[in-house]
Amino acid sequence: MANAPVQRMSQLLAKTLRDDPADAEVLSHKLLVRAGYVRRTAAGIWTWLPLGKKVLANVERIVREEMDAIGAQEVLLPALLPREPYEATGRWDEYGAELFRLKDRKGGDYLLGPTHEEIFTLLVKDQATSYKDLPVILYQIQTKFRDEARPRAGILRGREFLMKDSYSFDLADEGLAESYALHRQAYQRIFDRLGLDYRICAATAGAMGGSKSEEFLAPAAAGEDTFADCPNCDFAANTEAIAYELAPVDGSAVPAVEEIPTPDTPTIETLAASLGVPASATLKNLLVKVDGEIVAVGVPGDREVDLGKVEAHFAPAAVELVTAEDFVGRPDLVRGYVGPQGLGKVKYIADPRVASGTAWITGANKENTHAKNVVAGRDFEVDEYVDVVVVQDGDPCPKCGTGLKLDRAIEIGHIFQLGRKYADALKLDVLGQNGKPVRVTMGSYGIGVSRAVAALAEQHADDKGLIWAKEVAPADVHVVAAGKALQTEVALEVSQKLAAAGVRVLVDDRAGVSPGVKFTDSELIGVPQILVVGRRAGEGVVELKDRRTGEREELSIEEALTRLTA
Repeated sequence: MANAPVQRMSQLLAKTLRDDPADAEVLSHKLLVRAGYVRRTAAGIWTWLPLGKKVLANVERIVREEMDAIGAQEVLLPALLPREPYEATGRWDEYGAELFRLKDRKGGDYLLGPTHEEIFTLLVKDQATSYKDLPVILYQIQTKFRDEARPRAGILRGREFLMKDSYSFDLADEGLAESYALHRQAYQRIFDRLGLDYRICAATAGAMGGSKSEEFLAPAAAGEDTFADCPNCDFAANTEAIAYELAPVDGSAVPAVEEIPTPDTPTIETLAASLGVPASATLKNLLVKVDGEIVAVGVPGDREVDLGKVEAHFAPAAVELVTAEDFVGRPDLVRGYVGPQGLGKVKYIADPRVASGTAWITGANKENTHAKNVVAGRDFEVDEYVDVVVVQDGDPCPKCGTGLKLDRAIEIGHIFQLGRKYADALKLDVLGQNGKPVRVTMGSYGIGVSRAVAALAEQHADDKGLIWAKEVAPADVHVVAAGKALQTEVALEVSQKLAAAGVRVLVDDRAGVSPGVKFTDSELIGVPQILVVGRRAGEGVVELKDRRTGEREELSIEEALTRLTA
């Protein structure tokens, strides 16, 4: 086994901190800064220090090994990209303010790549001309850019981040399904090797487009995604992707619509209290603007509208809430008293819970007036049914009916069956076996490499610091010289012997630093094994501590070397 270099903390560019950074909100941000892995350069922009770069490189290595194992070929595309391909697919505008746009000295438009579907498509268009050139899977590990409005949570949500993005190119949908399955299995192996706890969840495609989409989510309190997990079956999904089937009921026995005076009840809460009914008996109608046109969204009164779902449904159109000015000159829209009956030309979308035959108390489109016995399908029509409510803990599982459990999670991977969206836009064809053009079908697959480091820090830590798994740790053993010259000399000698056997060693040989500080730093830094060369070093005895379990054992130096090199 090749010699591994010894990292000496007396020479290492890494200063540990006793206190959390003032701006740190989440655990990974606090610990990665305090332990000397990263430092903030600007809002959402981070510098990786030597220890952090080693962890990042280890994650990259695992990702690269598993991608290579499925036959994927690594390339490296530019980060500075021309406008034209993104304009051809519509994403120059769809990305909105998150896209870093810039001009060169001649006035040409460019962007910093947030993702590379267009450029990979053009690469394959240039290189693949025949069905014999496919299928092919290409990938890169590269820096991406997104102009986050509120970059926060350390490296979890930055404006610059490291990502593995891969793309499959197949002749037929059956081939795409195979490439998708290969990636799904590779992702499971990657996250298993990283030691991450994760769930595979159904997801929406969003601006990426395509059909089937799944997310790999790592449960963590710092997560920005909410997912639902069924305790009874294998169902798991991002809450934005949960859909329920329409279940019409017989509303023929419901009496005719009756208007009732309801002064001072502009909200669901005041209306329900005034009438002595549960909020679930009322129909809430939220008005939004979709590319400037007013659309009404109907949901049961006890539920909230998930604006993310509304935005995803209408994407790439811009969605915003109406304001007081939007009611001016619109006598059909009475603020606080809107009902779906009599809305005229306003498009009405509703949650499947507002199924045909269901009866509601809702606005009567008159000041201080509501209407009861308003029946869907009889008194108003729903233009389109869309799952738009915020999913709640205990909602029935769409698969088995058991109450769902909600949890927060970090998105660490996402896989898409894109289909022919980008191939159509950029005219990616190859000659088929019959000599006629065949439109290529694509898949897109991403892993947040730098984000995975943050997810590991969120999931693998205790009140003392980080706890890295061996495959991703910056070293295998942290040797602590807890004493004066003798201990330091022995520590360095032991470190060299370990390194000669191929063990990666971080040795704390700092002079003038107390043993207490060194012990604290060793637990903060989180290397899997801590070898303390202390007061019994002169007797040839050291202490070996397991960082994860806290178990410690006194061993002879030879026993410790045997144990650590096994």
